[in-house]
Amino acid sequence: MAKRSKRMKARGPQTGGGDGMGMMQQLQQLQEQMAIAQDALAEETVTATAGGGVVTSTVTGDQRVQSIEIAPDIFEDGDVEMLQDLILTAVNSALDQSRELAAERLGPLAGGLPF
Repeated sequence: MAKRSKRMKARGPQTGGGDGMGMMQQLQQLQEQMAIAQDALAEETVTATAGGGVVTSTVTGDQRVQSIEIAPDIFEDGDVEMLQDLILTAVNSALDQSRELAAERLGPLAGGLPF
């Protein structure tokens, strides 16, 4: 009677290459996509106003204040403290919008990691 031998194949984790190369390639692609998205964010801007448009602040998607505009008629009143408060409000609002924009653009790539 002839004996039959059974060959068993060793099975490891199914990662594409069996040695982690598939995962490394995915990580590299993710890094490239993140870099492209971050470069694009640096080109996008958000604008916020305070005091009914007296102060306008524009910030890039990578949280750089690009400009602050002040309506000339605010100087007629001479209220420096109010102007300072309006500037802070406009800049902080624009920064908040910029962070939201970054989370919106980068969130899907980062799998929910905070920025």
